Amino acid sequence: MASLEILSYPDERLRQKSLEVEHFDQTLWDFIADLEDTLGVGPGAVGIAAPQVGHFQRICIVDVSGRKKTKNHGHLVLINPEITEWDGFKLGREGCLSVPDYTGNVVRAEKITLEAFDPEGNELNFEMSGYEARAVQHELDHLDGLLFLDRVVSRRNDIFDRKVYKPKPKK
Repeated sequence: MASLEILSYPDERLRQKSLEVEHFDQTLWDFIADLEDTLGVGPGAVGIAAPQVGHFQRICIVDVSGRKKTKNHGHLVLINPEITEWDGFKLGREGCLSVPDYTGNVVRAEKITLEAFDPEGNELNFEMSGYEARAVQHELDHLDGLLFLDRVVSRRNDIFDRKVYKPKPKK
């Protein structure tokens, strides 16, 4: 297992659309282990998508369980995720491992229904709301070559300098 290099904006590879995972095998599991290690290094990160490390398959990890009072489904490894329903809209501040210097206000669906597979190829279905729904939508955007910067309400008024975080020490 290894921590992978995170691509940073304006790297054009972040605009590439990802392909569906077709094989649920050791190669996939090894990559997910490396992606897990990479997420663990990101300060305050609650998610990461494969394209952020230059791997263009529809794979992401989301875990908002560390946020107090946040309803969630725990640590999720999502393969070929797809939002099938959404409801309501809410403005919220987002940051990104691939946009390390800024955060921004983005409108996202407040509630979503999500279908995906786990790393073994088993079907998953979730109803999500609030911060967890926001985090999942953010990561799914990466799979389609989008960044939160593409969704900010106003580039003039809704992009902010990020607080400086100290990176977690490598294990």
